[in-house]
Amino acid sequence: MEASTMFLVKALLLVCFKVCFTLASDPDPIQDFCIPKPITFPHHHPFSTNLPCKNSSEVTTEDFVFSGLKTAGNFTETGLATVPVNPTSFPGLNTLGLSFVRADLRPGAINPPHYHPRATEVAHLVKGRVYSGFVDSNNKVYAKVMEEGEMMVYPKGLVHFQMNVGDVTATILGGLNSQSPGIQKIPSVVFGSGINEELLVKAFGLSLEQIGMLKKRFNPVMSNEH
Repeated sequence: MEASTMFLVKALLLVCFKVCFTLASDPDPIQDFCIPKPITFPHHHPFSTNLPCKNSSEVTTEDFVFSGLKTAGNFTETGLATVPVNPTSFPGLNTLGLSFVRADLRPGAINPPHYHPRATEVAHLVKGRVYSGFVDSNNKVYAKVMEEGEMMVYPKGLVHFQMNVGDVTATILGGLNSQSPGIQKIPSVVFGSGINEELLVKAFGLSLEQIGMLKKRFNPVMSNEH
């Protein structure tokens, strides 16, 4: 009886492992490509791999070409501009398990610590000098000043960051192995999500007033109210 129970437990663990592993990445495509129809359905997520496809006779070369990375996006007050590329803006990516981003940083600007819960990212520095790195689960930092032409990989789910340490605007092209990688910026997650203030005071050893200032800075709703 004990042996059969252990066998059942092992079998269930094996099935769970296989299911979890399968769900850990985008599903494999079941056809060459799937260009989404230009119709919005309220029950479909914009990055869903289940969007209805165009008939292949309606697909053109232009569906597989994207020109939006030629120029920088709109710069924020912090000096960062991004152009995200996903199936919403580039239909040819749908079901292929890929997305991209162009990031431009003015001198001294940063891309704050953040992570992608569903994707590994490879960053290629096209122009400039950028201090770039990530932090592993043991809180060890892997970082260096990247020069033009160098690449760096940020493992899935690990916090990473970039800072322009050069004298010109830096340009980075990033590729991610999911069409819906997700992004969570640490400052906004901690101070802009509505976490209890008392908890934050105890966690960071700051005063309630200081926590309030940080929440105002990183909470879009509070910022718009003042």
